[in-house]
Amino acid sequence: MNTPQSNRVAWDQIAPGYDRTNTPTQMWLGNEGVVRAGLRQGMRFLDVAAGSGALSIPAARIGAQVMATDQSPVMLELLNQRARKEGLSIETRVMDGQALELDTNSFDMAGSQFGVMLFPDMPKGISEMVRVVKPGGHVLMNVYGDPHKIEFLGFFVSAIRTVRPDFSGPPMDPPPLPFQLREPERLRKELAAAGLKEIKIETIIETTEFQTGRDLWDWIILSNPIAEEVLAELNLTGNERDAIQQALEGLVRKRAGGDGAAALTNPINIGVGVK
Repeated sequence: MNTPQSNRVAWDQIAPGYDRTNTPTQMWLGNEGVVRAGLRQGMRFLDVAAGSGALSIPAARIGAQVMATDQSPVMLELLNQRARKEGLSIETRVMDGQALELDTNSFDMAGSQFGVMLFPDMPKGISEMVRVVKPGGHVLMNVYGDPHKIEFLGFFVSAIRTVRPDFSGPPMDPPPLPFQLREPERLRKELAAAGLKEIKIETIIETTEFQTGRDLWDWIILSNPIAEEVLAELNLTGNERDAIQQALEGLVRKRAGGDGAAALTNPINIGVGVK
C-alpha cells in the first residue's frame, strides 16, 4: 500500500539522483514560470513540493524571499546545499503540501513545478497554495502537457518494447499522477475551482539534452518513484534492463546524429492565476 510515509521514503531514496539529473535540467523551466507569473525582487515566494530547488533557486536569484516546502527532508537539504553554493538565502520546511502549516494571506506568490501535480488530492494542494497567498497575489503551476508529445517518455516506452513488445506505456485511464493536468483546460478549471481569476494558461516546449542512453535512463528512473514502479510491474530480469538501456543508447545516438547530445522535447503547461 502506498502510504504517505512510504511515499516520503521513496522520494528520500531517489533525492540524491534526482538532484544530480533532474534539478539542473529543469532550472530553465523554473525561471520561465516565475518570470511569467511576475515575480519580483523582495516578494515573498512559496515553493510547494520544491524538490531540490528547480523553482526555488531561480526565484531566489531574482531576489525574492523564498520559502521551500517538501515532504522529503533529504530533498530540502540538497536544496540548501545548492542555495549555499550560490550565496542564496532560502528558508526550508518539511511540510505536507496538502495541509500547509502556514498562515493564510501570507505570501505574494506561491508556485509548484512538477510537485502539486503529483498529489493524490491535487485540488487540495492548489487550494492550499491559494489560501496562503495574499489577495491580489499570484499562483503558478508548471505541469506536464500531452504525454503523447513527451519524447523522453516515447523513447522509454520504445526501449521497453524491445524486450516486452506488448508494452504500450503506463495506463492512461485514469492517467498517472504526473499527467493528471496534461490538458490545459483541466488546469484552467482546477485553478478556477480554487478561487483564482485572470487565469492564463500557456503551453511551451521544454528541451532536455542527453549525452548517452544511460543518462536518459537515469534521468527517467530518478525523476519519480512511479518510473520504477512501472518497471517493477513488468518483473524485468537484469538482462532485460541491460537490453532496455542498450536500446535507449541506440535511440539517443540516432537522435544526436552520431556524436554530441540528443535533444528531446516535451510540452509544459504553465498556469498562472490571481487571488
